[in-house]
Amino acid sequence: MPDDIDRPDLTFGTIPNMVRGAAERFGDAEAVVDGEVRWSFVELSRRVDEAARAFIAAGVTPGDRVGIWAPNLNEWILAALGAIAAGGVVVPMNTRFKGPEAAYVLERSGARLLFTVHGFLGNDYVGSLASSGTELEHLERTVVLRGDAVAGTQSWADFLAGGEGVSQEMLDERIAVASPSDVTDIIFTSGTTGRPKGVMTSHAQNMRVFETWGSTVGLRAGDRYLIVNPFFHTFGYKAGILASLLRGATMIPEPVFDVAAVLNRVEAERITMLPGPPTLYLSILDHPDRHLHDLSSLRLAVTGAAAVPVEMILRMRNELTFDTIVTAYGLTESTGTISICRPDDDPETIASTSGRAIPGVEVRVVDDSGVDVPVGAPGEIVCRGYNVMLGYFEDPVATAEAIDADGWLHTGDIGVMDERGYLAITDRKKDMFIVGGFNAYPAEIENTLLGHPSTAQVAVVGVPDERMGEVGHAFVVPRAEAHIDPDELIAWCRERMANYKVPRAVHVVDTLPTNASGKVLKFELRSTARS
Repeated sequence: MPDDIDRPDLTFGTIPNMVRGAAERFGDAEAVVDGEVRWSFVELSRRVDEAARAFIAAGVTPGDRVGIWAPNLNEWILAALGAIAAGGVVVPMNTRFKGPEAAYVLERSGARLLFTVHGFLGNDYVGSLASSGTELEHLERTVVLRGDAVAGTQSWADFLAGGEGVSQEMLDERIAVASPSDVTDIIFTSGTTGRPKGVMTSHAQNMRVFETWGSTVGLRAGDRYLIVNPFFHTFGYKAGILASLLRGATMIPEPVFDVAAVLNRVEAERITMLPGPPTLYLSILDHPDRHLHDLSSLRLAVTGAAAVPVEMILRMRNELTFDTIVTAYGLTESTGTISICRPDDDPETIASTSGRAIPGVEVRVVDDSGVDVPVGAPGEIVCRGYNVMLGYFEDPVATAEAIDADGWLHTGDIGVMDERGYLAITDRKKDMFIVGGFNAYPAEIENTLLGHPSTAQVAVVGVPDERMGEVGHAFVVPRAEAHIDPDELIAWCRERMANYKVPRAVHVVDTLPTNASGKVLKFELRSTARS
């Protein structure tokens, strides 16, 4: 079987068959390196089968949702692929979530099982979930992938042992009845209403998109892929795990981005593939000990999710050894990918655009009436093709708002397209801003801030930040006779939301600027925050 699979959705049909196909295609080559763990593709396939039998023993049936709330670990890979092989639907969860945020995703998805860790970076995920005050009526079992199995949970080893009574034939039958159109994952992403929505995608979509992604950026068999992007995000899970299995790259998960640790891993493991947001590369380029490490193995970089300085691209080529640097654009609703630069694009194109549409996907830039705008004029980016999500989980109204009757996904992002079909993202119709590669939605943050007893009105905007790309600034109107201390409010936020969502500054104001219809003029607030 060739290394390049133009249509893995047709060749394999489903992700479990693709995992087994990787074992046949890449054999004893290293598939996963995580600490002392070094698994070949054959060994990985065997362990995924073992995990899948445990899921069947735990009562998981096709369509059941399985939450994973853990950092990048080999156990995450096994839990996700094992759940999918058993017919389950993976619900990745942001490791920065606080208890109430995690509880919402678990309850909204109806997850029956949760896989998490205990003691990671001092975090007590199980305890924070228990103290959230949310009754999780669907959740039947919590399994600790790494760390002590605290009261009310089960260890990963004990969970796997439960599958010993499930035959390989039973698993094979479960895999055989799966369809390429079946849902494999639900990734929750916040919208302008501030209420997270679950994006559903299928076996076929995920494989086809990330074979296209991998072949376009130049990922190849034998690449050693340091996966810093978190598995709970499409960039880590799909462009990381799935793309590596499709292309034959070695997955080397990095649980926490620490520049010194990354420099050590690049040298020790001879890393060739290192994707990430611009902040990752800038941190490496500016690290005082960079010259002490042999980084000559680095070959391929894929970035995006924030403004990309041309100078950074030039430095990556001149001061590091990257042969290929590309930028890309996508969103969860587009299975993570819409457009990609090509390896032979010039630095200006790579820095100033997010590439052109991936093969087989249509992209347009339209006005509010859905009519194409002229080349170089701003408008909303819409796309149509095999990458467009199946819909939002149990939310047909929101799905219809996002995907029109002709199948066009309205991204809510404003951009311009040049005569070559290359996109430049210029603004965000939905007010989203990006903090170190993570999407932050003002409406969601504002809703939380309005829960503070002293706040009457709130508006949050994103402003440029040298290190993080953008950070949040909150403008708060106090309630009558109430006093707000900015530092205390920020501390209050840190207890209730993921750190990247927490405003870096709070401005206490008497009123918020509005137009004649009462809409807050956020462009004025951005100007104030930058001054």
